[in-house]
Amino acid sequence: MRVGKLGSFLAVAALSAVSFAYASGPAPVQRSMEEKVRHELNMLPYYGVFDDISFRVDGDKVTLLGEVWQPVLKLQAESAIKHIEGVKQVEDQIEVLPLSNFDDQIRFSAYRAIYGYGPLNRYLLGTHPSIHIIVKNGNVTLEGVVANTMDREMAYVRANGVHGAFSVKNDLRVENS
Repeated sequence: MRVGKLGSFLAVAALSAVSFAYASGPAPVQRSMEEKVRHELNMLPYYGVFDDISFRVDGDKVTLLGEVWQPVLKLQAESAIKHIEGVKQVEDQIEVLPLSNFDDQIRFSAYRAIYGYGPLNRYLLGTHPSIHIIVKNGNVTLEGVVANTMDREMAYVRANGVHGAFSVKNDLRVENS
């Protein structure tokens, strides 16, 4: 069967239009500065259960807050935020927690006590655990978000039973409250 010039032209035009439509795709969605910063912090490879990083955005200035277990994470966080388009200044107020075998033992014991308990192990799912365990000089602080008050109190009770911990501060927030 022979295809005329008009048929060939129409076929090429249709294929070009389809490929152009797919190539252009949907219009890019503009994300706010807070979303960009949150995304970059969530992409940090060493950000984990023993770290807590928060931030504040004031125009083109980003202030990083919190505590980290490994010193390299502080540097990675600051570097990642500096590369966001629109950020002119980064104020890094992240505290590096003291490197201590004693604190490490408490960290791992608290981790096992909280996440090894059946009703709380669901908070370990996902890329970043919901309950962060911050240990500084033998003192434990629980940071993050839980679904209900019972889980908040249960995490506190479990952490409070960790041998060697001097104190436990419960800064867990209940979701939607």
